[in-house]
Amino acid sequence: MEDESELLALRRARLDTWRELGIDPFGDAFPGTENCKQAVDNYVDERPVRIAGRLISKREMGKNVFAHILDETGKLQVYAQVQGLGDKFAFWKLLDIGDFIGGEGTLFTTKTGEKTVKLSDLRILSKSLRPIPSQWYGLSDVEQRYRQRYVDMIVSEDARKVLLKRSQIVKEVRRFFEERDFTEVETPMMQTIAGGAAARPFVTKHNALGIDLYMRIAPELYLKRLLVGGMTKVFEINRNFRNEGISRRHNPEFTMLEAYWAYADFTSMAQLVEDLITTVAQKVIGTLQVGGRAASEDGTVPALEPIDLTPPWPRTPYRELVKSVAGDDWFTITEAERRDRCAGKLGVEISSVMGDFEVTNQVFEKLVEAKTRNPLFVTHLPKELVPLAKQNSADPSVVDVFELIIAGQEVAPGYSELNNPVVQRQRLEEQAGEEKQNLDEDFLTALEYGMPPAGGIGIGIDRLVMTLTGAESIRDVILFPLLKPKI
Repeated sequence: MEDESELLALRRARLDTWRELGIDPFGDAFPGTENCKQAVDNYVDERPVRIAGRLISKREMGKNVFAHILDETGKLQVYAQVQGLGDKFAFWKLLDIGDFIGGEGTLFTTKTGEKTVKLSDLRILSKSLRPIPSQWYGLSDVEQRYRQRYVDMIVSEDARKVLLKRSQIVKEVRRFFEERDFTEVETPMMQTIAGGAAARPFVTKHNALGIDLYMRIAPELYLKRLLVGGMTKVFEINRNFRNEGISRRHNPEFTMLEAYWAYADFTSMAQLVEDLITTVAQKVIGTLQVGGRAASEDGTVPALEPIDLTPPWPRTPYRELVKSVAGDDWFTITEAERRDRCAGKLGVEISSVMGDFEVTNQVFEKLVEAKTRNPLFVTHLPKELVPLAKQNSADPSVVDVFELIIAGQEVAPGYSELNNPVVQRQRLEEQAGEEKQNLDEDFLTALEYGMPPAGGIGIGIDRLVMTLTGAESIRDVILFPLLKPKI
């Protein structure tokens, strides 16, 4: 079997042969083509077509050749004969798998029922100097798939489908909000104070101004300024950056949707999120049963039940969910007893530096969130967990919020937004501790001008795509995930 260096050398030699024939293998444009799907969907026997794509297979049989080309819509078979191509039939000997070709011809259906283009013209559009990996070592290395996403997309139909579905999902999310009269806006990605979430930011420097700037961790505080300014329905699909760990569910650079609706509250936003996700699922996936899979034939990959997005989705208070797994007396026993119960029968790992509310939240995350598959709105969280949300009028220890949990992860939080500038300052000061310089004084000043009551939501687009497509890792739904440089 030829090794990689021999294959590379062979392709370089063919490059020279093309040039000896007076043909530039990285030549002219080839406009006016239709994609593979259009050619098949608009099939009419003997209809003339002009097509182009990457050559992914060829089978030479004397004076006949069958081959397939690939583009983002799928693959298409082409057929060539000596009498149809004349001197250009010899090109097939110089074409390698991976080359981009263009052609003209007419449609017909083979005896096996495959729609095919019978070529009357053929040209090379771009020479591939490296063989498609599956030819010589396969693409079994998962990390290599992410490092060379362009190769992954060539050889893996599943990868292409997921990444194309991501684009369709974002398109339908945007359409959903536009149809409901939300205004799309853009807010700063570099900020003098990193606010809107509790996360470690990336720091950069503006040389001309001589100041440090932070890549945004959330757009929330700027979007709320727009409510102060008089806008009533705003949304942004934005890139956020958090200088934290990388995992199956976390990438330092990620995409968020945030939306704010004046005069609404967290219950209105929960309904909005439910409508959004079910609408997008129906339009892009075509069903409300998403994310399931069959077991692999070799048994290495187990079957996974689909997520049922059928509305209405349950809405359950945080404390009820905690008590259902930790005991009805959880909130009446002492802090020490709660810690002992975690270490004992609950088997939840906690640390000595965790506050009491963090211990409870660890129980929630490990025993409720991680085990929830179908959509669940968790409502009325402790105020310590959500400093930007409005306190509940009947129980000031909790805030009027929800967290939407699907498939063991938070997909969307939603709030009745805190618009009291005095309470907001107090909450942010408590969060900042000794680092008062981290307070966004301009945001607090904006609130003092008056912000209407409002509901807000944030949806992790990457996690939403994972949910709807059944992707196992956030890296599967990001075109170019961050990876440690290869040594």
